[in-house]
Amino acid sequence: MRRAAIVSPLRTPVGKFLGGLAPLKAEDLAAKIIEAVIVKSGIDPVRIEDIVFAQSYANSEAPCIGRWAALAAGLPLEVAGCQVDRRCGGGLQAIANAAMMVETGAADVVLAGGVESMSNIEYYSTDMRAGARAGTVKLYDRLDRGRERSQPEARFGVISGMIETAENLAREYDISRAAADAFAVQSHHRAAAAWNAGKFDAEIVPVEVPQRKGEPVIVARDEGVRADASIESLSALRSLSPGGTVTAGNASQQNDAAAACLVIAQDKLAELDLEPLAYFRGWAAAGCHPATMGIGPVPAVARLFAKTGLGWGDIDLIEINEAFAVQVLAVMKGWSVEGTERLNVNGSGISLGHPIGATGVRIMTTMLHEMQRRDARIGLESMCIGGGQGIAAVFERP
Repeated sequence: MRRAAIVSPLRTPVGKFLGGLAPLKAEDLAAKIIEAVIVKSGIDPVRIEDIVFAQSYANSEAPCIGRWAALAAGLPLEVAGCQVDRRCGGGLQAIANAAMMVETGAADVVLAGGVESMSNIEYYSTDMRAGARAGTVKLYDRLDRGRERSQPEARFGVISGMIETAENLAREYDISRAAADAFAVQSHHRAAAAWNAGKFDAEIVPVEVPQRKGEPVIVARDEGVRADASIESLSALRSLSPGGTVTAGNASQQNDAAAACLVIAQDKLAELDLEPLAYFRGWAAAGCHPATMGIGPVPAVARLFAKTGLGWGDIDLIEINEAFAVQVLAVMKGWSVEGTERLNVNGSGISLGHPIGATGVRIMTTMLHEMQRRDARIGLESMCIGGGQGIAAVFERP
């Protein structure tokens, strides 16, 4: 079976909710990152056989966003496109799908990516198709509704949302508010230090954002990083549930971003004159109870290690999506991994942000560039998934 190479992974900055990237819809961000990957790699677009793109909050404004964005980016009509959704794990699933296409010979060159514009997630109604005869018509916030409806209530009862699942882990794994706040501060400080050291320069694609009046604004930096975060400032925040552990300061953000890369058959690299940053070595997904969805990386990594023969001693860098600080700390206990020296060394969802469909590709992009700087051999990426899943993958440098 052929090896799948990762080439030219790039990402936009991660915008705050209703922040600098809010004027751009998801399809705009997706088209921009596709264009950037083609320019960076120098590949002839006609060689791209398919576009696999993740989006978790899809709608009919840009259906099948992989194809839509490919057309918007000016790719040849012959380039196909599709959309995948595994919620928080969608971006990594897009890479896995592209890798499997290459490994099995279904395609030689695939562009994989993910996008989310949480600022533009719409309100919707389920009352209007047959016509409301009278009375109030209810509008749902798709952003909140997707969290409330992440599992069948008939089987699992009411789970109010992701915050409840995080508090369940805090109790089960004995994670304190102080520990959660300390981890969140570390995430912000690491992200700020990475920016100050220029570590993101090679992976970031600045985005030009049109304005209603005046010249376009260039967004070139992640907007959620707080270099001034401290234990004092985070401990002053009110918990989101009475007596709880989760606050706005130790949970991931809601964001806008896109990320993408080329996934290419190893035996085509020389012909295309391309150098990979890494090879896709393997992946696995696993389910868990929806009420403790944050623990999903534990069974996913266990399954991945069983399939690949790898163990924790083989892993040089670890990346996890940081849905919540308590979630990461619970997963670390579940993995029996101590210390954070190789975990999220440049920050993650709490500091850099968590643009759902884009996160898996954003994480890989950041991790592969860091592996190159450190001359690291193997990196592990993992994330929890709303509804009770985990996904994980390993990447190996040449």
